[in-house]
Amino acid sequence: MTDLSLSVDSLLEHLAATVPWALSSALVLVDVPTTWLELIAVVLALLMVACTIFEKHWGWPLAALSSLLYFWLFWINRLYGDAWLQIFFAVMALWGWWMWLRKKGDDALQITCLSNPQRLHTVGVSVVLWLATGWWLRQHTDTDVPWWDAFPTAVSVVGQYLLANKRLENWAVWCVVNVVAAALFAWKALWLTTLLYVVFIALSWVGWNTWRKRLPETATP
Repeated sequence: MTDLSLSVDSLLEHLAATVPWALSSALVLVDVPTTWLELIAVVLALLMVACTIFEKHWGWPLAALSSLLYFWLFWINRLYGDAWLQIFFAVMALWGWWMWLRKKGDDALQITCLSNPQRLHTVGVSVVLWLATGWWLRQHTDTDVPWWDAFPTAVSVVGQYLLANKRLENWAVWCVVNVVAAALFAWKALWLTTLLYVVFIALSWVGWNTWRKRLPETATP
């Protein structure tokens, strides 16, 4: 473990001692206790997606709060790639919030599509990020699922960038991420989060169709 990892462990232990109820059981799913930490993170994440589908900028601060809670949850479950991804998400949420708010009226950021070359580039970047992240997790952490953990970590970076720029294809990226992530969290017995990501799969489809209907006629794929 690196000095940074030990510092994070120490910080989270102090946080757990400060708010002990966060790691206490809120309910039981499939004979496994679900903590208040996970429950609150799930509720915030669902509210975030609902806001995003309807292009409400309040989804971004909700995303930041949910991400910080999920950092804690994933870290204590040794999903280090997904944990650090949440810090990235929290920062990107502030950027995304600014992107959505900086222009209003006729100058507001519009939903657009990627060109075919841009789609191929997106796939290529996703693969490279996955391989690099998987290698790093395997070499520098004690995670038992480095490549599995790496996939949603890496591809989510791409999805978040596309979302902040209101690219329609962000929903297709999130659908793939959510399928892999749901299986990963089921393996880790994080059942409420697994259910959340199953819901996310359906919401990705809803988001795609909702945004597609709002595309300017000249941008229809």
